Amino acid sequence: MKIKGHVAIVTGGASGLGAAVAKVLAREGAKLAIFDRNIDAAREMAESLQGDAFACDVSQGDSAIAAFAQAKDKLGVARIIVNCAGILLPKRILSRDGVADLAHFERTVSINLTGTFNILRLAAETMQDIPPLPDTGERGVIINTASIAAYDGQIGQAAYAASKGGVVSLTLPAARELAEFGIRVMAIAPGAAETPMIESLADDVRQSLYARIPFPSRFVKPEEFAELARHIIENPMLNGEVIRLDGAARLEPK
Repeated sequence: MKIKGHVAIVTGGASGLGAAVAKVLAREGAKLAIFDRNIDAAREMAESLQGDAFACDVSQGDSAIAAFAQAKDKLGVARIIVNCAGILLPKRILSRDGVADLAHFERTVSINLTGTFNILRLAAETMQDIPPLPDTGERGVIINTASIAAYDGQIGQAAYAASKGGVVSLTLPAARELAEFGIRVMAIAPGAAETPMIESLADDVRQSLYARIPFPSRFVKPEEFAELARHIIENPMLNGEVIRLDGAARLEPK
């Protein structure tokens, strides 16, 4: 699918990986809609990219339904969805402070997994009635964000790894189910990325982490994630797969 002229929604688009994706899609001529809980940051990002911002908590049905309706009224039906909204809050199952509280696990899964499915279902609902593109026959593409933690999560990442493992497992059945509508579903599983959280680490800590990544021995650049998302959108044969973006890294236990 060519990006130019199509409506594209990026969740979590106000910062991090989502912001990088938003910039690439805007560069390629998409009609950009940024969904984010931080509406002020979303508006600032959208204004810089000549896009639009909509308040959205992906884990809440009513919030996402309202955001989709507002975006449709303003821009039209989105053929491109990139789900980047998510959280990472490390917590051990058992620690000196006692057993992990259930609310932590529920919140992580609610945002990372339920939120991803929430956006996917609403995107599919809106896409099903639009005409397929004449050159590819597709109605749309949905790209979700997993993580290499889904495969080898570290100590303290039980909730995060479980939530991202759910995103991985969602990919193929969703792609198979939505195939009859001409809707593709893909996922990207990045390793550690150059986000503000990582950039705040001390140099020696960063170098230690670099040494565990075979090649290139560095973190993922948000722009690399965004360019992979662009390629997935443009390549109609990419469907039902999770692509690792990690320099052949495999996480150690801790």
